[in-house]
Amino acid sequence: MSFYRNAVWFVKGLQEYTKSGYEAAAKQFNTGDLDVNLSGRSFVITGANSGIGKATAHEIAKRGGIVHLVCRNKERAQEAKEELVEQSKNQNVHVHIVDMSSARQVWEFAESFSKSNSIHVLINNAGCMVNQKELTEEGVEKNFATNTLGTFILTTALIPALKQAQDPRVITVSSGGMLVQKMNVDDLQSEKGTFDGTMAYAQNKRQQVILTERWASQHKEIHFSSMHPGWADTPAVQLSMPDFHAKMKNKLRTESMGADTVVWLAVSAVASNQPSGLFFQDRMAVPTHLPLALSRSSPADEEKLQAILEQLAHKFKP
Repeated sequence: MSFYRNAVWFVKGLQEYTKSGYEAAAKQFNTGDLDVNLSGRSFVITGANSGIGKATAHEIAKRGGIVHLVCRNKERAQEAKEELVEQSKNQNVHVHIVDMSSARQVWEFAESFSKSNSIHVLINNAGCMVNQKELTEEGVEKNFATNTLGTFILTTALIPALKQAQDPRVITVSSGGMLVQKMNVDDLQSEKGTFDGTMAYAQNKRQQVILTERWASQHKEIHFSSMHPGWADTPAVQLSMPDFHAKMKNKLRTESMGADTVVWLAVSAVASNQPSGLFFQDRMAVPTHLPLALSRSSPADEEKLQAILEQLAHKFKP
């Protein structure tokens, strides 16, 4: 089954996830969807100093939004801020230094941020694909810590503040790679068998989609969505998937193409009129499973995922 999923997914990717796939989809876009004034609206964007996060921050800043860059590296974050301010002429760009793989740091940031700032939109963009098994200082597998647990803690900790806002939204940057995985709720930290960073990442991305669906059903006041940016030429792809990047680099999307649907979900009125909890690609809601792939989890397993994350999150709460 894994061979079938991978083969079907790769053919799909060549057609849809590439630059040419974006260009074909973009012919159907309504350019007016992004003609918005974001003055007074506050956006928190994780992993915002490069790649899709930075491209998203740029589009929001130039439309007048208040932009909070949540980044791990202080120097790169400051450089990104200066560049964004210079290009957008928007002074409302702020830097917060947080390692999303540290559950305690994520908790501390979310709690302090909520006390002194409003938030209208959370964009969970930070992610990692570590190809060698690595544990954080808290003893959590690094991919899971960043992509799943960090995203879970930040989102759940900011939900009360989001509920105070008008038209609150949460967008999680997942990946089409999750289509090749059925969630394995009994091995969330990739402890069994040979470690494969790419598959661990795809599992995490599947987990994000399931969490988005569950949050949407549990918190009706907030609009939740997840999305696939396509195969984009970002520093993360170059670093984590060098062979893939070398073979595909002429076909890869630009960072702004990868960010387009994130921006659309974050700012357009059309997006907020879509049902909450869906998975998007190129401004369209798309299926979360390949045909005949047997990748659906049981409701009990999805409930178990959330319960395990709640226990872990509580364990590291300051």
